[in-house]
Amino acid sequence: MWRAWKRLIENFERDERGQILVEMTLITPLMISLSAGVFEFGNLIHHKLLIEAGLRDAARYYARCNTQLFADAGLSIDCTTNAQNTALYGSTSVGTLRVEDWSGPVTISTYTTTNTVDPITGLQDYRSSGASVVTVRVTTSYDYAGMSLLSYLGMSPITLAAAHEERLVGW
Repeated sequence: MWRAWKRLIENFERDERGQILVEMTLITPLMISLSAGVFEFGNLIHHKLLIEAGLRDAARYYARCNTQLFADAGLSIDCTTNAQNTALYGSTSVGTLRVEDWSGPVTISTYTTTNTVDPITGLQDYRSSGASVVTVRVTTSYDYAGMSLLSYLGMSPITLAAAHEERLVGW
């Protein structure tokens, strides 16, 4: 009886037919998780870059928008709404969103700072006719819910916050 058990154990120890199956069973979940993480992170970065491009476009539009020029021509323009639409849709009119589930809010504000003078050259830091500089600041936040990995891991959405500033110049 002991010889039969001993022979069976020795045969089992020498048999390598199931080795690959065991190795793949151990490695496959890890590789799938790593691949899903890479795709999720790439999608997150892609969304962040699209949002930052939208904010840059909106700040550039608002910084150059001049309501007085339109008023002198007998027209009206809503620079704030147009800039917000530029951030969200890539144009001044409503269309397809840059990021499919990003609906804002896109906040536009301005602030004024003193245009300092360089003590060495005696020149203003920014070309300006006045002693102050007006800057446009466009901000937003976006809740990235992800594809499926974050929800599978039980994580809440990741909030991306972005901002861009441009000096107000008008047209």
